[in-house]
Amino acid sequence: MALYLDVHNKIEGLTKEGVADAHEKDLRVQRKYGVNYLKYWFDVGTGKVFCLVEAPSKEAAAAVHREAHGLVADEIIEVNEGS
Repeated sequence: MALYLDVHNKIEGLTKEGVADAHEKDLRVQRKYGVNYLKYWFDVGTGKVFCLVEAPSKEAAAAVHREAHGLVADEIIEVNEGS
């Protein structure tokens, strides 16, 4: 399975609690699409959010966000893990 980093450039009104809630919603939906959301990072000041996800495709990763909470990423980048 491929590893992706998705980027949300500006989520208006972003809060720590809101990001945690969205992540929990992703976890509830992800199996339906064969996806595994692993980690996320965020900056409340800029509204940026980054999600690390294992998925069979970019489309599958996006489908989870779309169904779970509607906050679809602006960009989804395939990445390789390093140390």
